[in-house]
Amino acid sequence: METTNGHLPRYRLLTGVDDSAFCERVSEALELGYELHGAPALTWTGATGYVAQAVIWPHQGPTPEKTS
Repeated sequence: METTNGHLPRYRLLTGVDDSAFCERVSEALELGYELHGAPALTWTGATGYVAQAVIWPHQGPTPEKTS
């Protein structure tokens, strides 16, 4: 993921397979202070579901630093 001066972007679109790992990624963003932006999107290939959820940084000041 691209960063701005070592910080996470203000807007992030999280995407992936519809599984518990994706839910954990969204939960981690919320724990950092991001807020959901709009409804999630879901598509189905007939075998696998894929989801996308936008999150935004609603606070003044810098976003969290990227750790990994």
